[in-house]
Amino acid sequence: MAGGGATAPPPKQDEQQPHPVKDQLPNVSYCITSPPPWPEAVLLGFQHYLVMLGTTVLIPSTLVPQMGGGKEEKAKMIQTLLFVAGLNTLTQTLFGTRLPAVIGGSFTFVPTTISIVLAGRYTDIADPQERFQRIMRGIQGAMIVASTLQIIIGFSGLWRNVIRFMSPLSAIPLVALSGFGLYEFGFPLLVKCVEIGLPQLVLLVIFSQYIPYVLKGGKNVFDRFAVLFSVIIVWIYAHLLTVGGAYKNTPPKTQLSCRTDQAGIIGAAPWIRVPYPFQWGAPMFNAGESFAMMMASFVALVESTGAFIAVARYASATPVPPSVLSRGVGWQGVGILFSGLFGTGAGSSVSVENAGLLALTRVGSRRVVQISAGFMIFFSILGKFGAVFASIPAPIIAALYCLFFAYVGSAGLGFMQFCNLNSFRTKFILGFSIFMGLSIPQYFNEYTAMNGFGPVHTKARWFNDMINVPFSSEAFVAGLLALFLDTTLHQKDNALKKDRGMPWWERFRSFKTDTRSEEFYSLPCNLNKFFPSV
Repeated sequence: MAGGGATAPPPKQDEQQPHPVKDQLPNVSYCITSPPPWPEAVLLGFQHYLVMLGTTVLIPSTLVPQMGGGKEEKAKMIQTLLFVAGLNTLTQTLFGTRLPAVIGGSFTFVPTTISIVLAGRYTDIADPQERFQRIMRGIQGAMIVASTLQIIIGFSGLWRNVIRFMSPLSAIPLVALSGFGLYEFGFPLLVKCVEIGLPQLVLLVIFSQYIPYVLKGGKNVFDRFAVLFSVIIVWIYAHLLTVGGAYKNTPPKTQLSCRTDQAGIIGAAPWIRVPYPFQWGAPMFNAGESFAMMMASFVALVESTGAFIAVARYASATPVPPSVLSRGVGWQGVGILFSGLFGTGAGSSVSVENAGLLALTRVGSRRVVQISAGFMIFFSILGKFGAVFASIPAPIIAALYCLFFAYVGSAGLGFMQFCNLNSFRTKFILGFSIFMGLSIPQYFNEYTAMNGFGPVHTKARWFNDMINVPFSSEAFVAGLLALFLDTTLHQKDNALKKDRGMPWWERFRSFKTDTRSEEFYSLPCNLNKFFPSV
């Protein structure tokens, strides 16, 4: 041995691998096809609905004021987002990947949407309501065109051919930064009202991680319903602060973040209203904006791929076959088409926070997520009731994100067990792709925050978005960089297949080669014949 010293004795056989690899995550209480009892399933479904409300409210809160809309338009957009999310979640769980994945509004589309909002052709419209509707119609047109990208890539099998090059090694950065890359929606949003955000985070950790091991008998209750318990307690506490006058003389931003009566959507929401296609008017189409929205759609496609893999892991399913991922992407494209037809203001993708909730509850049942889709549709129609839950202060939701995004990120790190971490090639690909996946978007986001526009700044706003949006996504940069490096570096060496984890991955190239995969991913009513499995 270099450097001198005695050579250590070889380890015993049982010490070489103290934690054997698992193609399915153990200790999951209910997997995809094993639903919990109906009362428990309904409560768990409502919990999923409660978690996805955060993004559903934050997107309209960001967009509507810039579009010229008021509280009524904001309430209608929230209702529409909820309704379409329910439809998309049902179609994904029935005909897409069949994973327990919630398909909700995506922040990936927001920068491109804001570019449409700021387009010069809308600046001369004096009437705010007319301006809102005209902008929404422009967003609808761009989104309808953009949906064709995922529909074609998914249903044609093109994405299946790309995913076949992916290994556990290249999946690690993609899945990890699908969660860790959303850090700006965690603690930075929580501290906008730290007196309610921090108690929410502390209570969530106590209910989910400590109390179940102190009170052995109540283990399933506290870790499965930690979100309900903690949110109810802190929401009541926040309301007491509000009615007690704690924020009477505080700045408007503080009141907006902390008060429970500042959302303004309960009074503006109608009692009963069914969202319908073209409710804002006929869509308007612009070629440049359509191209920009297509690039945002492609970024969402890559991010959703990482989220799908995390969902499969926490649902104790086998790894998702490439054909199933491609099928899911196609139905996600249909979901973006629904978003364009109904006018949600933003496209849809896999809800990362709900993927993290699967880990917290250890319940990956498809039925639970379908029940949550029922809650989305129900409360989107009964506007007043849905608005009550949608008025939860954002710092409370941000506290939930701190845990859920971390869970999704750790799902990516879990794939390290299939790779050779003593290989310098492995270390380079992991370290370089994760570092650049964090560093490049940080530069793009900082530049945009300081200057009001991205590093790529030309007269063609749509072209700027086509470059700035992809490089602002941590999961997109890390995932594509890892896939490129993993498929180009020293591929002629056959020994690298084991280092990359490919022998483990290749067993699940088709959902027909493993009885477990066929149970999880096979379509009902003999529909598999329309979607090739290899």
